[in-house]
Amino acid sequence: MKLIVAGSTGFVATELIRQALSHPAVTSIIALGRREAPTPANAGPNAAKFQSVICDNFENYSESVRQKLAGADACVWTIAVTPSQLKTMTWEQICTICRDYAIRGIETMSELDRDRKTSKPFRFIYISGANSVRDPAKRPWVLGDYCVLRGEAESRILAYAQQSNGKVDARIAKPGLIEAEGKTGVLVNVAKTIGRTLIGLPKVHVREISATLLDQAVNGFQKDTLLNEDLVKIGQRVLQTQQ
Repeated sequence: MKLIVAGSTGFVATELIRQALSHPAVTSIIALGRREAPTPANAGPNAAKFQSVICDNFENYSESVRQKLAGADACVWTIAVTPSQLKTMTWEQICTICRDYAIRGIETMSELDRDRKTSKPFRFIYISGANSVRDPAKRPWVLGDYCVLRGEAESRILAYAQQSNGKVDARIAKPGLIEAEGKTGVLVNVAKTIGRTLIGLPKVHVREISATLLDQAVNGFQKDTLLNEDLVKIGQRVLQTQQ
């Protein structure tokens, strides 16, 4: 299968690509981002599967980018503004990146040519957040507008797939705090612990969520919304089978 990883230089995307390189069912990996994505270290002969594709405009894909994305079977969408970045952008920019880019992405990718021999729908996984809400009336007291925005993106992506007559299959992943060795310093880890206590955010390791996303993209979806507990459970199961 041909897999697109959008937002290819983030730490989740990097781990996802690393795992996908050694997956026997994955024949091609497109790392889609605004800047060049390096070939993962120790890729070995699997490096031939990897291609970095630079996209200058996520609202209007160029013909050259479309050609490189054509034939893809699935996409994992990791592009977003994280809570720690909110103060560095205007609200309009945040809405564009978190919602509009993803919607335009699923629209564009699902319209591209695919292998006529396959009857499987194009699979699209949108990574949101554990506290995102699709009902504005349930707006959280912490980061309320942001959580409603992410929930709106979820609803619109799922609605697009439902209206595609089986052409597109979309799912939502809602992780809590994503942990990885060496990702943060001591002070940030303390702040994260406090945040988990105050907000009640669960946690998932980057290896677990990456293993789950890859498994679902390759084998199909178990449910339309993967909660943090699902990401941990499926990821641990997949990783154990690889030992």
